Amino acid sequence: MRAWQQISEPIIALGRRALQSFERLGRSTLFLLQVLRGVPAILLRPWLIVQQTYSVGVLTTVIIIVAGAFVGMVLGLQLFNILVRFNSESSLGTTVGLTLVRELGPVVTALLFAGRAGSALTAELGLMKATEQFSAMEMMAVDPFKRILAPRFIAGVVSMPLLAALFSAIGVLSAYVIGVGLLGVDAGSYWSQMQNSVDFYDDLMTGFYKSLAFGFVSTWIALFEGYDSVPTSEGVGRATTQSVVHSSLAVLGLNFILTALLLETS
Repeated sequence: MRAWQQISEPIIALGRRALQSFERLGRSTLFLLQVLRGVPAILLRPWLIVQQTYSVGVLTTVIIIVAGAFVGMVLGLQLFNILVRFNSESSLGTTVGLTLVRELGPVVTALLFAGRAGSALTAELGLMKATEQFSAMEMMAVDPFKRILAPRFIAGVVSMPLLAALFSAIGVLSAYVIGVGLLGVDAGSYWSQMQNSVDFYDDLMTGFYKSLAFGFVSTWIALFEGYDSVPTSEGVGRATTQSVVHSSLAVLGLNFILTALLLETS
């Protein structure tokens, strides 16, 4: 009997965790539907969206610019050392452009967004719940999904493609400085090769679709973790950590799925 308990207890615990995960996924889906239902009403109050876009997007530009500059410089150095072995250093612009626009730009931007803006959203909503501000708004007949959550959701989805485009542009310029100014790559070939190889629909739109999807998922997770957090200081801290971890894992997994689907359709 004891041996059977030792075998069954891990299985029962695993099943309990699986049921809890499915239950949490269902609650997050219902949460998303409520947020989306509040989007049309908030479009009539654009100043709320502008305010949250500044908080979520504009205040994140510094880390995006710095990260884009260093990633671009590292790409310029590493790719030049690889391409020079095959006498293809003139293709540096093509390689840097495709790498940033299709992959690194959207993915790294989404990870930085989750770490900075996503964690801030989760902490803010968690503190609002801990101080019972949501309950107070409901008592005053104010829907928190329309007044609080919907503007932040729209701001996150809108900001992500803009931040990803900024990251890619800074990365391309930084790689140009390293490749042309430091390593001696011809400036004309750098830009001409990039213009001839980077396609608007197959490459630029691929990065746009990815960044839009990443913004949707990252903002959804950040808002849900904050709204669903335990109303204590420990609960808010745990929710903030879970927001960053879950958003990062979701972005990496979704990137693989989108890459496979977009390559099949291109």
